[in-house]
Amino acid sequence: MNIRWIQGLAEDLPAVAPGPYKLVTFGQSFQWTDEQRVAETVYDMLAPGGVLALIVHTVAGRPRPPDPGVPPIPHEEIKALVEKYLGSNRRAGQGNAPERTHRFEDVLAWTRFGVPRQFFVPGVPALLRESESVLSGYLSLSSSAPHLFGDRLDDFAGEVRALLASRSADGVFWDWPGDTEIIMARKPA
Repeated sequence: MNIRWIQGLAEDLPAVAPGPYKLVTFGQSFQWTDEQRVAETVYDMLAPGGVLALIVHTVAGRPRPPDPGVPPIPHEEIKALVEKYLGSNRRAGQGNAPERTHRFEDVLAWTRFGVPRQFFVPGVPALLRESESVLSGYLSLSSSAPHLFGDRLDDFAGEVRALLASRSADGVFWDWPGDTEIIMARKPA
């Protein structure tokens, strides 16, 4: 295999990795870039016929699998606890997360790629998680990372644990992260 790993910011392209490439992927990360500018840069970096693939989890509008018989994660109530501790502005890095008012497909349609194609791969229908996994999942998000809570982290974690304990005696929850959506845009051959 001919694989070379390069670490850099998307906005530093093409200088950090000029290409040409047959495939460039973004997994759950394109929204953190200057989307239209990065897409145009990637277009220039692709070989003729090359593909840009954006990979995301999509819940809205997707058929929900059957309930596997355990309680679902109470996401809305956990998000309310995050807001209680951190405020209504969704955090990210050193600032606030930008509010998404557009779709990736729209961004790519505004570029030389034109209208992309979408594919869906069914998500895991019966993913089960224990309470501590649910809590650690929230603490792994940039919008609710441990350092953002400061000296109130233990209080937040305690409230989340109490909420989860009230919903599932055995501490097991159903988590359906959605289907995997692949948004593909091809540079003409």
